[in-house]
Amino acid sequence: MSMRVTLLGTGDTTGTPTVGCTCDTCAEARERGVERSRFSVHIENERTGESILVDLSPDFRQQFLSWDVPLPDAAVVTHVHFDHLDGLGNAYRVFDSLPVYAADTVDPETGESVADTIRRKYDYLDRVSVHDVSPMESTTVCGLNLTLVPVEHPPLLCFGLVVEDPATGAKLSLSGDTSYDVAENSRERLREPDLFLADAIVPAALCDRHPIGGSDHDADGVPRSFGTKHMTREGAQALATALDADTTRLVHTAHYYPVEEAFAEPLAVDGEQYRLDGTGVTRLDTEGEAAAGGDTTQSELTTD
Repeated sequence: MSMRVTLLGTGDTTGTPTVGCTCDTCAEARERGVERSRFSVHIENERTGESILVDLSPDFRQQFLSWDVPLPDAAVVTHVHFDHLDGLGNAYRVFDSLPVYAADTVDPETGESVADTIRRKYDYLDRVSVHDVSPMESTTVCGLNLTLVPVEHPPLLCFGLVVEDPATGAKLSLSGDTSYDVAENSRERLREPDLFLADAIVPAALCDRHPIGGSDHDADGVPRSFGTKHMTREGAQALATALDADTTRLVHTAHYYPVEEAFAEPLAVDGEQYRLDGTGVTRLDTEGEAAAGGDTTQSELTTD
């Protein structure tokens, strides 16, 4: 048995198509009938029949109506930006109970941990229980080992995630919302995943339209971070190479990608599904079978 990973939401804070936007990329997404809704990943442990939701997208309802995956038995929250957390309100009347796991590290910016923010913000949800997790320490949830790893998404604390199946050795790594400047100890935990889901908000060529430009330049001067909060496409691919990832999908992407690049590999779209069994990664079609061959003009861009 294996881990089945479904990309429920692969977009940034506004998603693609963006509401009210008539740019070529949003128009093409509508023409193709594809979406990149706000970020969320569903992980099913086929061995135990349980599943975990990574981040609770505001698009929760439509994601679970669109894709044939079970409601999760537990959830993990990487940070407290609304596009990763505000879907938790859907727990009301949908779940009998939902344990939510989040980091216990106090954020100097907010004066509370991610776990404490969730407790405070959703104290009216008696069906939700919040469980503190220490970053860099493994916690077993639904038969899978989860490790939150610190990444760089200023000004707030944010975490990437490693999910490992102790029965098969299969490994999924998520970069979290982050710049390229990920500390070496976090990289070590993320290293050698079968599947790597990497934040790649825009291509590096768009960094000159960010208020502060790009950062973390490579030897050729290509920015690997867009501002200081997200990786560029080039940065995400460089990190994937540094981590020796087997298969990489670029997520948390914005509609600012030029239309001729916006739907090219390895940028993901909602609904992609993968099976990790410890021997490799198989891409599945919408019926859960192995897929054939499966392995707007704006002067400044700002994102969450």
